Amino acid sequence: MSRWHGKVTVTLKPSVNDPQGLAVYEGLKTLGFEEVTSVRVGKHIDVILDSPTEEDARRRLAEMCESLLANTIIETYKIEVSKGE
Repeated sequence: MSRWHGKVTVTLKPSVNDPQGLAVYEGLKTLGFEEVTSVRVGKHIDVILDSPTEEDARRRLAEMCESLLANTIIETYKIEVSKGE
């Protein structure tokens, strides 16, 4: 069994309104960051897991996302896997 570090990024689908992102955008504009044209807010989740292969670790992380970590009706997720310590 090998140890793997999974990084999951969950964001709202582009078609879903992001009120938190809009609030951050407006705050940045108020602070003078005029170059900002858009802000979307998401979440980052680190998962350390034991799995025989990277492929299996990626599959298990996808199952976690589909079951709990992401609301797939309104969110998308991206998984990165690297060798753990």
